[in-house]
Amino acid sequence: MSEVTCDAFLSGRVRVFQPKQGFRAGTDSVLLAAALDESSPGHALDLGCGAGGAMLLALARAAKMQITGLERDPEMADLARRGIVENNFSARAQIVTGNAAEIDQAWQNRFDLVFSNPPFFKSGASPDPGPGKHGAHLESVPLERWINAMLFALCPKGTFVMVHRAAALARILSVLDRQTGEITVLPVHSYPGSEAKRILVRARKGLRPGPLRLLEPRYLYEQKGGARTVWAIGLQEAGHGIDWN
Repeated sequence: MSEVTCDAFLSGRVRVFQPKQGFRAGTDSVLLAAALDESSPGHALDLGCGAGGAMLLALARAAKMQITGLERDPEMADLARRGIVENNFSARAQIVTGNAAEIDQAWQNRFDLVFSNPPFFKSGASPDPGPGKHGAHLESVPLERWINAMLFALCPKGTFVMVHRAAALARILSVLDRQTGEITVLPVHSYPGSEAKRILVRARKGLRPGPLRLLEPRYLYEQKGGARTVWAIGLQEAGHGIDWN
């Protein structure tokens, strides 16, 4: 692995150890962690946790939550373990090295919450992401299968949360519509007038299908090239959660 950096999140409350070159936790990790219910006392799974960016932020926000991270890359898994120790989360977190395509059968219906920031692009459908980024950016497991793995591990009525490209919404809904209810989508834009780049999707396993809720957009910047919005600052520095209502 290349040189490792220690990066501060939530105004220094959380430290994440990650490769200097390759995939690095950033806004997507912040969004995903902010999308989780901070009052939840249950057991959560971060599928494809990488170096633990979203997982560590979630542990900081949700003081009663226990989280298991599943990561196929042993070096990234070790960085996540280091982050758990350095942030004093050892009593509430663990990392398991494994593949989303081969989830342990004992994990069926096990977790109250399953969340993920999966690879965003089909292999061959996007430019080369660069050294160290292939596993995090290019699908080794098709998105539909990844979602089914999340739902397999999720207990009935448990909560599913995912951050992804807005362009993948149709693929995500094609799987969730058959197996979940209370589907809610939050589009995230860079600035007013721009297209949505990211979506946060939340649903509950096994509930009756119902009308999809599409929430009003959120913006990361006041304008193109401008300052961050109050909403973005609240998530990134103060650890505010996302209001799904």
